[in-house]
Amino acid sequence: MAEGVYVAYYRVSTAKQGRSGLGLEAQRDAVAAFLNGGSWSLAQEFTEVESGKRSDRPELANALQACRVYGAKLVIAKLDRLSRDAHFLLGLEKAGVDFVAADMPMANRLTVGIMAMVADEERRMISARTKAALAAAKRRGVTLGGDRGSRLSRKARDAGHATMAKRADERAADLGPVLRELHSAGVTSLAAMARALTARRIPTSRGKTGWTAVQVQRVLVRAGLRV
Repeated sequence: MAEGVYVAYYRVSTAKQGRSGLGLEAQRDAVAAFLNGGSWSLAQEFTEVESGKRSDRPELANALQACRVYGAKLVIAKLDRLSRDAHFLLGLEKAGVDFVAADMPMANRLTVGIMAMVADEERRMISARTKAALAAAKRRGVTLGGDRGSRLSRKARDAGHATMAKRADERAADLGPVLRELHSAGVTSLAAMARALTARRIPTSRGKTGWTAVQVQRVLVRAGLRV
């Protein structure tokens, strides 16, 4: 039984299919059947007219962005609607978006499992190479070790701040189109935008459901927008 917020993504291979609805209605029906029952909401829907052999699909990028904005899960009708390239499917993990296929709901867990095994093997190989390098350095007389205290260096602190700033900038970029849409619709004050974001159930950067005018202002500044 489906629970939570979803963003739907449909893909047809030709412009003719896009105009006629061939295959599109079947995908919508499959997604509707998957979501039938439970406590869920469909935030947005995106339709792509594109070849499955290409990975530069703008509507899929928009769908992933919407997932990040709403904290939603991407739902597709069939697994091959995303791509026939397994490497591309694994790349979804980098987008920070979870997904589920209506025709194969367990595929998501399978994909994550594959990725976990690959990552585990990679970690094992890196660990083995690191140990070999340290052993070789020790044989050469290199002194190993150093300050093992809990204090972070300035470089480490700066790197941490840079990472947080990058995430905030990325979140602001995702929210930029939503804020521009609100502004165009006449929602121009910070307080009104905060109420609108809260009403749309778009989470804040900390995952909270309620927005404040100050939070909206910070996002606007990072996104380079003015109201």
